[in-house]
Amino acid sequence: MMAFQMENGSLQTHFYFTLYSYHGDLRYMFLVIMLIVYFCILLLNISIILVVIKEKSLHEPMYIFISCLSINALYGTTGLFPRLSIDLVSDAHIISRPACFTQIYVIYSYAISEFTILSVMAYDRYVAICHPLHYHNIMTPTMTGLLIAGAFSWSFFWTAVCINITLNLPLCGREITRIYCSNWSVVRLSCVPTVSNNALGMFVAASSVFLPAGFILYTYVRILIVCRRSSSEFRGKALQTCLPHIITFVNYSLASFCDIVLIRYELKDVMKVVALIFSLEFLVIPPIFNPLIYGLTLPEMRKRNPLIKHSGKIAVISK
Repeated sequence: MMAFQMENGSLQTHFYFTLYSYHGDLRYMFLVIMLIVYFCILLLNISIILVVIKEKSLHEPMYIFISCLSINALYGTTGLFPRLSIDLVSDAHIISRPACFTQIYVIYSYAISEFTILSVMAYDRYVAICHPLHYHNIMTPTMTGLLIAGAFSWSFFWTAVCINITLNLPLCGREITRIYCSNWSVVRLSCVPTVSNNALGMFVAASSVFLPAGFILYTYVRILIVCRRSSSEFRGKALQTCLPHIITFVNYSLASFCDIVLIRYELKDVMKVVALIFSLEFLVIPPIFNPLIYGLTLPEMRKRNPLIKHSGKIAVISK
């Protein structure tokens, strides 16, 4: 029987998204909302990237890392929204095996890259505040490039390793209770025990999520120690540059935690909309709020980005 299941699983070439069936005609409203959100993500993040490229005064590690967050946001959302727009208007919510694993790779490498980039940004702020006299000697263009390359390479490598193991699993099902492909949704369809997948998943989570989070917390403990010994003016400047990063880190950590918790549980029908919202949060909220947070709180970004500057004026007037 097991041999038959493994053989049958190896012939499967498509997966079915089951969550769309719970939305009915509401999918057209969701499509409009999704297109508006995606347009905002593109507009905000592209504006950040162009400003950093255009303005020579922003050719510093801190602003380059901010633009990397925007590049990663564009990369990750590209793995979701184009496919999502097709599925929302389609009656057959089918995705091919290659397309499914490509989507998994893009979304998961985006998720890990977000943490590694935030870790690099934390290190940059640590050097700038705790070792200001040596900052330019440490954060050279070469070091900046190496940190960026390392942040992205780490996520691309470990995502490829996880997907490669999942690809070799014989599958005895096709239904994915999500609106996009996720690694765990495919793994749970396996005909055989997935101990190795679970062990590798825990290792990747520990090294790519908890390790960066621990490093970020460590850098801020050191920064707080230095700030306590410094003048109020120094503390104010340090807070101004660190606050956007803290907000970004907390926001993304909460969004990722919600997705990780919900994906492992089978929810009742009444909770599927809630699961849908939380499963999309880490792919929607950070890409929208990150450029707004950095654009509105960092004076150099706010002055040189017309889009953010106008948004800031509107926000002030509305208050």
